[in-house]
Amino acid sequence: MKQLVYLLFFFCSTTLFSQSEMSNATNKPVKEFYIKGSVFLKNSNSPISGVQIEVFGNAHTQTSLSGDFRIKVKKGDEIIISHPNIETVTYIVQNERDNLNVVVEEVVEKNQNKKTGYSSYSGQQFNNLITQAETVYKKDANSGMQQITDALLLKNTTNTQEARAYSVLGDIHLFWKQYDLAINNYKRSLKRKSNPLIVLKLAKSYFKNGDLKEAIQTYSAIKTSKLSNWQQVNFYEELGDTYTANNEFKKAENTYKNGLTIAKKHLITPKITDLNSKLGKVSFSQGNVTNANTYFNNSLNLASEENKQRATIEKERVADFYNSNKDFDKEIALRKKNLTALETLEDEVVIENIFTEKDSITTQKTNYKIASAYIQQSKYNEAIPYLKESITLANKKNDLVIEKDATRKLSEIYKAVGNNIEALNSYQTYVELVDKLYLKKEQEITHATKFSRDLVKKQQRINSLEGERKLAENQLLLASKDTQLIAESNSRQRIFIYSLLAGMILLSILAFYMYRNNKQQKLNNNLLALRSLRSQMNPHFIFNALNSVNSFIAANDERTANRYLTDFSKLMRSVLENSEQDFIPLEKEIELLQLYTKLEHFRFQDKFDYTITIADNVNVNDFAIPPMLLQPYVENAVWHGLRYKEEKGMLTISILKTDAQTLSITIEDDGIGREKSKALKTKNQQKHNSKGLGNIKKRVAILNEMYQDKVDVFIEDIQNNGGTKVILTLKKDTNLA
Repeated sequence: MKQLVYLLFFFCSTTLFSQSEMSNATNKPVKEFYIKGSVFLKNSNSPISGVQIEVFGNAHTQTSLSGDFRIKVKKGDEIIISHPNIETVTYIVQNERDNLNVVVEEVVEKNQNKKTGYSSYSGQQFNNLITQAETVYKKDANSGMQQITDALLLKNTTNTQEARAYSVLGDIHLFWKQYDLAINNYKRSLKRKSNPLIVLKLAKSYFKNGDLKEAIQTYSAIKTSKLSNWQQVNFYEELGDTYTANNEFKKAENTYKNGLTIAKKHLITPKITDLNSKLGKVSFSQGNVTNANTYFNNSLNLASEENKQRATIEKERVADFYNSNKDFDKEIALRKKNLTALETLEDEVVIENIFTEKDSITTQKTNYKIASAYIQQSKYNEAIPYLKESITLANKKNDLVIEKDATRKLSEIYKAVGNNIEALNSYQTYVELVDKLYLKKEQEITHATKFSRDLVKKQQRINSLEGERKLAENQLLLASKDTQLIAESNSRQRIFIYSLLAGMILLSILAFYMYRNNKQQKLNNNLLALRSLRSQMNPHFIFNALNSVNSFIAANDERTANRYLTDFSKLMRSVLENSEQDFIPLEKEIELLQLYTKLEHFRFQDKFDYTITIADNVNVNDFAIPPMLLQPYVENAVWHGLRYKEEKGMLTISILKTDAQTLSITIEDDGIGREKSKALKTKNQQKHNSKGLGNIKKRVAILNEMYQDKVDVFIEDIQNNGGTKVILTLKKDTNLA
């Protein structure tokens, strides 16, 4: 198919700069301005809607129903004008203009399969659906995917149209961080039509998905001669990011320099700033602090000439560099300047990071980082006001993460300066914030899982369309040959049978694909359930312990309170460090159990003694166990058995090796037993304890389903002298140990 495209540029404005302004232009920040324009057909002079107008890597828009557009640009920017029915047109902005008019000749694409007997398809309805998808998907992914599904359901779509549909589908998954699905859809798009821009997006998806080797191979296959100037700079920047993530810093440095050379040649100012900043990072990673300082100073100066938001982002990056270089005075000075700038900006500033996706620069986070720099210099009194301000701002903006971290650090500072009362109060607040944050994260995970499940279902529907389309085309092909097949009935039967077999094979493949997705979804649900159950582990021993510290302080026993608080801090740190793991080494669980039992014995010395015995033939490094699995049983033994016993009791914990692959862990007490303990409890206590043990049973059931009966728990009452025995059987798993 031959395409004829005529481009006419009409400029209708006078120069906006005076001679004096032009002479000082090099000393002023790069000025942004708007270009207006329109796109319309040559013969009919009618406007074209849905044409993509993009400043590569920056702003983008589409033509309206009247064919008009308006977009913000700077001198040197490259404008890309694209549409499925015209050749892509590029234009480099040289000066400020009032209007940019693009005149094109309509191109009608014929259907590729002439045997089906269908006439050519104009594609207007298809283009409208894809344009709507591009407009809404960043706010409503489900709506965007539905528009693409409707477009692919249309008959007689061409390879070019389908390539565009799958490309936009890849954009949706890339934006919503479903990188594996983005990869699949970009591949489908490239299979239908080669496009270097889609290859760039495919490589970026590999990078975001952590497939660094595939990303490097994909980038290396791109011919830069087919890319525009801006695209070439973007290519070298993204390839450099990939090398950096793969710790190939020398290759990253050379690649960034290639991009910087092109950006300087064509005055692509934003990329010059970014590449100087990234060259500073890779120079520092290679130990070249002098070069790193030079590059970061360049990026800081360039950013200050753009706008406040861009300058704020670069100050944050340079401050992070000063922190890594332990130049805390410069870091603090730069962050204080950013605090002043942030107060004048209405919205939070978003910063791209090649390792952590997007991050935000906020006043509460900046105050926290200033305090951290002071703490690293042991200037605790200077740090305290900034931590308090960070906590206040985070509370107003509902930033639980910063509020939690700042509160914990404030507690540690108070303890370091000897203010134990404030340290304890801050720590109690910190524990409450941890609970709130766990609940918030659990809700976010539930919402994200539902959102992801909805998108996967729509993707499965789109995948099935390919099979349905092939079956429909086979049926149409058979119908068009009816007159010829009358005399060839045997041949027709064979074709019919083969079509059925192909359909069955296709349906089998689809069924397998759905089965695999369902299996993965079940695994994801189990992981979410485990996280939820871990977050619900009863923390009442934390508050009991804090009450004990209060009693020590009230009794003026400050030394005992300090010693108890130190051990309690170690226990909490261990619990939080292991809270995200399904399994931890048995050695860590034993250390946690020893520390917890020591604290309980410290509080109830007149109620029980304890022993923890590990057989000589047990190598604790060979086994792994779910975190905090043993502690609730020890807690039950102390709080519901031994605590109510009139005379002093005994708690025995023993670890024996049953065979080469199995351990037996026994927790035995000679307390009052479960029946008597139940009779002493209130209804609320009975419900609370039942819920705690129920969570443990659910955890064990889920883990056994996932890891093939790894853990078994048996509880029995000791008949003669009362008490309870818990026997936990743990199987060895070399993949987990």
